[in-house]
Amino acid sequence: MKKINLVVLFLVLVQNFLFAAQPLRTETSELATNFTLLDLENKEFSLSDFKGKPVILFFWTTWCPYCRGELKQLNTMHTQFLQNGVELVAINVGEPADKIQRFARSYLFSYRVLLDTDAEVAQAFGILGVPTYTLINKEGHVVFNNHYFPQKKYKGLILK
Repeated sequence: MKKINLVVLFLVLVQNFLFAAQPLRTETSELATNFTLLDLENKEFSLSDFKGKPVILFFWTTWCPYCRGELKQLNTMHTQFLQNGVELVAINVGEPADKIQRFARSYLFSYRVLLDTDAEVAQAFGILGVPTYTLINKEGHVVFNNHYFPQKKYKGLILK
């Protein structure tokens, strides 16, 4: 019975990994879904507040080791984004606010962190795993959606 349980657990984990590893549509042109979420200071953030400005959405979780590395990298890149007129927002997916508050104390984010506790925004953007970057140009169109940051071509995608 124990072997059967282990086999079933293994198959479920493999299936979840394969689901999360599905390739995303890298470049799209669909209009970004507007949303409103609370940040770590309990202030509302709406995507529509940044109409006419390019936005990078970074979907992440605390338990994702890749996300942790990306969060640190984004801290170093945040100044560059601001200089280019790009808004950066990290959206935690599906975790309670108190957990993110504790996590944030050790990361000292230089950018806004939003709480998508029920994962509705992630679902609206078709997020199939974390980390995921969604780039939105100044016209409000999703121009990139994938598990990596397109360092060499992001300016051409969102600063057109």
